[in-house]
Amino acid sequence: MSEPTGAAEPAPEVLLEVHEAVAVVTLARPEAMNALDLGVKVALRDTLSALAADPQVRAVVLTGSGRAFCVGQDLKEHASLIRDGQLDRIAATVPEHFVPIAATLAGMPKPVIAAVNGIAAGAGASIAFACDFRIVADTAGFNTAFAGIGLAADTGASWTLPRLVGWAKARELLMLTRTVPAAEAARLGLATEVVPAGTELARARELAAELAAGPTVAFAAIKRELAFSAAHPLEESLAFEAEMMTAAFASLDHRDAVEAFLAKRRPGFSGR
Repeated sequence: MSEPTGAAEPAPEVLLEVHEAVAVVTLARPEAMNALDLGVKVALRDTLSALAADPQVRAVVLTGSGRAFCVGQDLKEHASLIRDGQLDRIAATVPEHFVPIAATLAGMPKPVIAAVNGIAAGAGASIAFACDFRIVADTAGFNTAFAGIGLAADTGASWTLPRLVGWAKARELLMLTRTVPAAEAARLGLATEVVPAGTELARARELAAELAAGPTVAFAAIKRELAFSAAHPLEESLAFEAEMMTAAFASLDHRDAVEAFLAKRRPGFSGR
């Protein structure tokens, strides 16, 4: 077990385990359903940033402890700031915490898997949506929750959710807040896979190990291509694909995989 290069010391409520190129990040405030108070937001932001920059980590799993994945912003802390008139601090948490968390997850140059062990609500749902894959317990669910407390969407949900379920369904889920159970989440495309409760982390680790043994450079390029094409026309997306392919052609993984194909053996990707 090792810690990522340059990682800040995680808060007690954000646990980090790194083993054989797979990092597991666990939100550990079970008594608060893993609500995001200031300390957790800072630790999660900084831990994810360090993992993104660590070449020894080739896949990341994000999960929660207890009966929830994450219920989003800690509303007790939030209410206290409102009562104290500290609206500037409330507003600052979006650019200082939620924006970089979402951007790091979505832009991570390696696969990220959410092991959704329980309810994912508000920013907690948005965090799961920003991951590449969601392994969801059959007892879990998603609730955007924002409109229910008079807020707009944040942590990237306005960008990720329409791309997962389509614009009409995203509008419905964001404006008519309700909990989407696991089976429906699978039908809508919110869940990559639904598994029996209690097995989601093991399944996520298994998938992460498979991805960590894959072509990391290519995975990063594919993620960049998908993000680019979401906001650019075909001609520009084709040009960007050519740029990404040029970088992929130069990778050691590509060269070794071609040689493995010609030799009729399985490639052994090094992630370079």
